[in-house]
Amino acid sequence: MSETNTQVRLAARPVGRPKPEDWSIEQVAVPQPGANEFLAKVIYISLDPAMRGWMNDVKSYIEPVGINEVMRAGGIAEIIESNNPEFAVGDHVYCMTGVQQYFVSDGADAQKVDPNIAPLVKYLGVLGMTGMTAYFGLLDVAEAKEGETVVVSGAAGAVGSIVGQIAKIKGCRVVGIAGGEKKCQLLIDELDFDAAIDYKSEDLRKALRQHCPKGIDVFFDNVGGETLNTVLPQMRRHGRIAICGAISQYNNTEAVQGPSNYMSLLVSRSRMEGFVVFDYAQQFGAAMQEMAGWMAAGQLNSKEHIEKGIENFPDVLLKLFDGGNFGKLILQVDE
Repeated sequence: MSETNTQVRLAARPVGRPKPEDWSIEQVAVPQPGANEFLAKVIYISLDPAMRGWMNDVKSYIEPVGINEVMRAGGIAEIIESNNPEFAVGDHVYCMTGVQQYFVSDGADAQKVDPNIAPLVKYLGVLGMTGMTAYFGLLDVAEAKEGETVVVSGAAGAVGSIVGQIAKIKGCRVVGIAGGEKKCQLLIDELDFDAAIDYKSEDLRKALRQHCPKGIDVFFDNVGGETLNTVLPQMRRHGRIAICGAISQYNNTEAVQGPSNYMSLLVSRSRMEGFVVFDYAQQFGAAMQEMAGWMAAGQLNSKEHIEKGIENFPDVLLKLFDGGNFGKLILQVDE
């Protein structure tokens, strides 16, 4: 075991796109577990768009990361010392590890994961918070039903790619919006989407009318901004919109661009609802079991984009906002 613990801390609140000087990389002593605690070595860290919101000192569903605090992040770790009878040395856990090499926990937020059932990275993606977000956002919030047309923005990203596949499993017609020919081809060739729209090279409004001639029943939105505005007038009567995120707006230095076409909700009698996946925590077990079954049956695939080196966190995080990742973005702590 190393004698030092590398940590990435928030040095300043970003204005717009995070910059290198917004972070500090610190070397501190490896913590020691106390009574009923364990020490774990972090293997993988989940990189998520929500991280950008956690850096802002504004009212939200969770407290912001404090200045000079270790950046908040979920991760997979292996227990290397334990004073907690519920966790043994060698156990692997998912919990809020933070962006660091080692951490101490009392296990209150730790969930054991089994590398013999699925590769550890899957517990950050399809079998983790990413998968749970897709599952509950589509099935509980948007209430997608067999035969409906589902449109997904950010469709080649971690959540969007799973949303589309679950919709197909449930018998929906699925149209994905993504940026670039390669991402759109992935949606069709590997993830079984019915159609893909490249917003970078196509007229989104016209393409939606082409692929959704009867309108849109469900829109799962990860992007916000102009994409949401373009979709709103094309919702069918009693359509449902699940607001998962708005990655197009996260680095704005001005006010967030809201839906100027919101009156379309009145015309179509549609519903738009935001959600936070943690609200469904009591149901995670059953959802994971169902999704694991789909994976075993070959109906559900997942893509992981893995980068290496904890010191590279500030640069790797930006891939989320540059569209540089295919599927779930994960940082492997040690190179």
